[in-house]
Amino acid sequence: MKRNLLTLACLLVGAPVLAATPRKETQPLPCQGQQAPQRNTWPNGTLLWGTARKVAESETSSVLASLDLGRVRLGGTVLKGVRLEEGRLVAPSLAPEGLVGAVLQGTASDGQPVEVALCGGEPAPHDPTMVRYQIEVWNAVSASWENPCIATSRVPSPRALAVWGVWDETGARRDVPGKFTFACENGAIAKCIDWGYKPWAKKDGHSLADLHQACTRMARADYCGDGRSHTREDNPIDMYDSLQVLTRTTEAVAGWEPARASFEAAWTPEGAACLARTRDGRAVETVLAKCPGRFEVGTKDLGGGDRCTVRRKGGGTEAALLRNHSYGKGEQASLQRTDP
Repeated sequence: MKRNLLTLACLLVGAPVLAATPRKETQPLPCQGQQAPQRNTWPNGTLLWGTARKVAESETSSVLASLDLGRVRLGGTVLKGVRLEEGRLVAPSLAPEGLVGAVLQGTASDGQPVEVALCGGEPAPHDPTMVRYQIEVWNAVSASWENPCIATSRVPSPRALAVWGVWDETGARRDVPGKFTFACENGAIAKCIDWGYKPWAKKDGHSLADLHQACTRMARADYCGDGRSHTREDNPIDMYDSLQVLTRTTEAVAGWEPARASFEAAWTPEGAACLARTRDGRAVETVLAKCPGRFEVGTKDLGGGDRCTVRRKGGGTEAALLRNHSYGKGEQASLQRTDP
């Protein structure tokens, strides 16, 4: 794969809410601006897709929830046979850069159609087999093409990964023939891939798809498995899994001090299997109240010093694929006061 593929860049417009309606032929062309590359590492966050919300007050709303591989248009031609291969889009008889300027048909979380322009991309720095795409959606309210990905101070010019499958408003993933997701860099779907949980990959013969999905729950502290987050942006976490894709950090490194952290929860693709405390410092009882009937009070020793005080009913701890440590409320406040 060429090092510089898909070179044309996009216009970044940080609109909080985008209107997802089809573009008219008289409207301006997409991909006319310049978007500078920016790379960084991420702690946890509250976003799933990493996109702007269709409904500002709804945490599980997105201006772009899925895309259709069968409806890709380049100029006046509908491209046939476009497919997704391990984090990159491929079209028959086209070099990777040949997809620049293509327009895809997408869908917002409320089912409304949205046009998505593929403006460019480049190999992911940590894995050149994947491509980070620069995308824009048509905003009928502002009559302009806009980057749907939410910017943060860590990643002010976010791009998107192409990921097979569709996530709904509860955070659940399902395979839909011909459908995929553009996961923006500041969202949990893309973060978990960057952390090593590529849903299309395997380790020791085991698929990482369920680990990736468990990671999306963990990254957002979605204990109940209903799509609602129980964390704050930029809260550091440490994770480790049953396949040892990632192992527990036992020595201090930049941005993480194990001695100041403690066990938080064990995770499955459906949410927390058990937990010892919440990440945002609220009482565990608040989680029990959010999803009544899902958990019960009861200790469970998972080994390695990880001990739960609340368990999912029905023996959910046996299905746990992933565990995490995080800073407690007091430790997080101390770090925010003293760390640069």
